[in-house]
Amino acid sequence: MTTTTICILIAVAAVVIMAILLLTGYNSLVRLNNKVKEAFSTMDVTLKKRYDLIPALVEVVKGYAGHESETLQRVTRMRSDAVLKGNMQQQIDSEVGISAALRGIFVVAEDYPDLKANTNFLQLQEQLARIEDEIARSRRYYNGSVREYNNRCQIFPFNIIAGLFGFKPMPMFAVGSNEERQAVNVNL
Repeated sequence: MTTTTICILIAVAAVVIMAILLLTGYNSLVRLNNKVKEAFSTMDVTLKKRYDLIPALVEVVKGYAGHESETLQRVTRMRSDAVLKGNMQQQIDSEVGISAALRGIFVVAEDYPDLKANTNFLQLQEQLARIEDEIARSRRYYNGSVREYNNRCQIFPFNIIAGLFGFKPMPMFAVGSNEERQAVNVNL
């Protein structure tokens, strides 16, 4: 074998290896991107359950605390806005607001002992507590998927592949302000 033949074989082998690395790197990014989308969709289904529960909760509270309309209107407006949000970041921002607004309902309920004893209100609180647990689990799964995807997008050599094919980091579902970090006061 001549030196030229050996150089050609080495060059062909290098090209084949690079093509395999490019293909496997791209495929792993696609898989992780789809996993993030699936995790977000799972969380979205759980959030829809909460959206569906909010009007019933507002109606029960309205019956007892009609003059607290500002709080109730805020919750209703935020729910409507959240349903209409398009991309992941807008939805995440909207959800943080809904959590804060729901805290407002439970603060209002504290001032009405009859409301706190109402069977419908207690059932709605219990359902909301279960849904909030589901949302927390969904957020953990989503954030874990995003972490794995974002790591892959930022680690060499996958960062090169991500840049070539337009893979962008995804947002984590995080709590924003200190007020939002405080526990929701749900008395069952």
